[in-house]
Amino acid sequence: MQGRFSIIQNPALALSGGHALITFEEEQVAERILKLASCPVTIDNAKMNVKPSRVALDPTAKFEVQLNVSLKKIEVSNIPPVLPEERIRDKLELSFSKPSLGGGEVENVDYNKDSGTAVITFLDTGVAERVAMRKTYPLDMGLKVFEVFVSLCTEHQITKFQTFCGTSRRTVLLSGIRDILDEEDLQDNLEIHFQKPNNYGGEVENIKYTAQGQTIVAYFNEETVASE
Repeated sequence: MQGRFSIIQNPALALSGGHALITFEEEQVAERILKLASCPVTIDNAKMNVKPSRVALDPTAKFEVQLNVSLKKIEVSNIPPVLPEERIRDKLELSFSKPSLGGGEVENVDYNKDSGTAVITFLDTGVAERVAMRKTYPLDMGLKVFEVFVSLCTEHQITKFQTFCGTSRRTVLLSGIRDILDEEDLQDNLEIHFQKPNNYGGEVENIKYTAQGQTIVAYFNEETVASE
């Protein structure tokens, strides 16, 4: 059985207190704001010079994981080294050949004495899955029976690994904000200010302000990031 999974790491930014991230619906609005050295903002008769800057994101990665699950092999672990290597191999083949325990005819035993593990290959498909569903299996060592752990044998491979870094196309970082109101009211007032065309603004898609003394992590998707 095979499976393929795509893993995408979303770019992130730690947003510290006194800063806000504002995302506009259009790129050109963000570019207009970024051309300003500062933005004079008046809230409740208090004036602030808010500084806009471009959002630079840390490098991120995306890749694919190809997972192969064998239909004939199982992995066995927690095998006690109580017998010589060759005898343990024989005991593994004998124990996993028992139909009464869900086993079947064994084609090959690959035993590793250093790790106390083994890979058992069955002749017929279906046996490995049946045994793996048990989670544990009784391994008869002659004088004593030990419980060993069993699982399906899987292999994985990472492909199409890519790293990239970039800047946000529609998001602007605002700094120099003072806590003159509570966090929610201050955020609303900032949104109103930057929505007005006479303030070089435009429609705001999202805004997040972080009060002094706090830090949050903001995540971005590929649509809002330009690769470099």
